[in-house]
Amino acid sequence: MNTAILEAGEAEPPDNGFASRENGQDPEEPPSPALSPSTFRLRSAPRYEPEPLRAFLRRHFPGATSADWRDWHWQLANRITTLEGAGRLLALSDAEKNAIGLAKSSLPLAVTPYYARLLDPADPGQALRRMVLPSCWEAVRAPGEADDPLGEDHDSPVPGLVHRYPNWVLFLVTDFCSTYCRYCTRSRGMGGQGHIETLRKRWELGLEYIRRTPQIQDVLLSGGDPLTMPEEALDWLLTRLRAIPHVEIVRIGSKVPAVLPMRVTPSLTKMLKKHHPLWISLHFAHPDELTEDTRKACARLADAGIPLGSQTVLLSGVNDDAAVMGRLFQGLLSFRVRPYYLYQCDPISGSAHFRTPTSHGVEILRALRGRLTGYAMPTFVIDAPGGGGKIPLAPDYTRGYAGADLMLRNYAGDLYRYPDPSGATEARLDMHNAKGAA
Repeated sequence: MNTAILEAGEAEPPDNGFASRENGQDPEEPPSPALSPSTFRLRSAPRYEPEPLRAFLRRHFPGATSADWRDWHWQLANRITTLEGAGRLLALSDAEKNAIGLAKSSLPLAVTPYYARLLDPADPGQALRRMVLPSCWEAVRAPGEADDPLGEDHDSPVPGLVHRYPNWVLFLVTDFCSTYCRYCTRSRGMGGQGHIETLRKRWELGLEYIRRTPQIQDVLLSGGDPLTMPEEALDWLLTRLRAIPHVEIVRIGSKVPAVLPMRVTPSLTKMLKKHHPLWISLHFAHPDELTEDTRKACARLADAGIPLGSQTVLLSGVNDDAAVMGRLFQGLLSFRVRPYYLYQCDPISGSAHFRTPTSHGVEILRALRGRLTGYAMPTFVIDAPGGGGKIPLAPDYTRGYAGADLMLRNYAGDLYRYPDPSGATEARLDMHNAKGAA
């Protein structure tokens, strides 16, 4: 154990071991929590209410106007990036102060004023605050952790491009995010300034590889956050991708609507609309991110005809609770965003305090099944370390066969029979074998 961590005053991370199995038997299924439809309303649970905007600006950004606040360039120019800046907005714990100092040599601190206003200044344990403020546990590498746990560098034929699946590639087009999540899988390459002149050389290499690889039909733009790029640069890149005949679909991964919703301007959506078919995967982790500003940003993208999906990382002490996840998924659907993936947290270096047992994600989905519409139910996946790709995990609702019938347990725990053709075949074979033995 790193003594610097203990001195920082942070609590021990949770036990992230797997549920025990004795004599090869599965542990008993945990009972589903008591969840009612009202549980999933966005305002159904106590939460921190941000200070009114005018008062917040007077206190922390004197001289700034509401027009400044709505300008995404102002938001980027006034990000909270230092210990002093964070201390002016939040009552920092000793552990947070120490961690911010350590973060200078790894993934930097960066939080937009918009998102900082959502942080509870008095509660270091608040979910949103834990996601964006450094932790001293980031300096401790647990067994199995790595800077590149998914082996993306191994599958990178040219800088900034990952070609793992046969017909699509991941195109890392920028090294800049407006706000840095502390559990970022690609933190090893983040924290840059997003300089277009430097990045364009990398783009050209990636574009050339895609041109000469005809099996690539789908390109996912990520980074960093592509929506933080200047509109002209993103338009340039999308235009060149669209000129490649075998590229049929382009996707963009972004957290902008959650942390910088004012970036989604009418001008941006008008430009994006030119490049259909275009899909956007948004990153949301907690229902407190679903503000009115975020709703408007998602509405602009959806109104431009862009299908929206969400990707959520399961995080200990943040969203590892069925009621919290239910509010998030139901809220996203009301924002016209389809919950797509629930990710087990990748084992990046220093992430043990965020990771839960994989069984926890399965239990959450089991608790929500039948209580939320299927549209609100994402697929729970592990992105396999070492480059194995996404592997789904799901609750098992089958309970074997009774004769020719498949036994099923529904969301409420009741057993049902289904006349399964494969079960009938197996039953006939068993009967035949029994007669032969006689």
